[in-house]
Amino acid sequence: MSRSALVGNVTAMLEDAGFTVSDRCAIRPKSFDIAARRGEDLLLVKILGNVDAFNQATGHEMRRLGTYLEATPLVVGLRSRDEDLKPDVVYFRHGVPVFSPDTAYNLFIEAVPPLIYAAPGGLYVNIDGDLLADERKGREWSLGQLANELGVSRRTVSKYEDGMNASIEVAMALEDIFDAPLTSPVDVLEGTDDVREAESPPEEPDADPDDEEVVAVLTRAGYRVHPTLRSPFKAVSQDEADDEDVVLTGHSQFTKAAEKRARIMSSIGEVTHTQSVYVVDRAKRDAVDGTALVERSELEKLDDAAELRKVIRERAEREEAL
Repeated sequence: MSRSALVGNVTAMLEDAGFTVSDRCAIRPKSFDIAARRGEDLLLVKILGNVDAFNQATGHEMRRLGTYLEATPLVVGLRSRDEDLKPDVVYFRHGVPVFSPDTAYNLFIEAVPPLIYAAPGGLYVNIDGDLLADERKGREWSLGQLANELGVSRRTVSKYEDGMNASIEVAMALEDIFDAPLTSPVDVLEGTDDVREAESPPEEPDADPDDEEVVAVLTRAGYRVHPTLRSPFKAVSQDEADDEDVVLTGHSQFTKAAEKRARIMSSIGEVTHTQSVYVVDRAKRDAVDGTALVERSELEKLDDAAELRKVIRERAEREEAL
């Protein structure tokens, strides 16, 4: 299957699941392919045939964007090396959850989350430690008795009851012993920090030297500016006084490529519930599909975030009225 067809299939699946999906980020380089929202759940999705192409730089940028936009970064892919990704298994690459289209279908369409995750050493599951302790005590077994049944140490059983995860073989043995489900699903949308690879928080990159002046103006106006390297926008800017006021920011000469980026920014903004602005040297129009165009000289005169919000809103409204 071509990558384009795979992106189309995943997009259609998410739409069937009730997500609003952005236009595809058909530019390079790009950290994610689509943004998708269903209620409070916001996803940034990278779609790959071979997930080995997902590198550290992209993973770190997706994690940073997930923090800025309160979104879950994830990768949907078909295979790793020469093997298909196993169904209902969550893998982790550079701290980002990775799974197959079948797993995505089960999660988003069937509302059946995966139970298994891959980590160094094999496949593991989450054990419900409280339930395990209740089952053991209900049989009036000691930690040592259960340890003997499993062929592990008493200390290991104690760790299972304290929340340590177990191999699939141990989990199956426990469920056979107690004839009860003792596993809990991997929460892909929340809580994957507990099982992700041991990755240090990604550091924020420096702004492109060409963008330093724009960053300085936005900072003076009261924004925290988070530069990006692999996104359709140059930065995510947050109002210092209101973290929920987020602006996707672009900057370049206004060329056909810039117009394409501005359109993608608008589509992403609709899904992420953010505004977007593109800073240019000269603008012959007010906006591109909701992304306000602001000349550099105009931006330098803005004193605070409220003024920028007003400019973005008014220009988007004027374009819509045309």
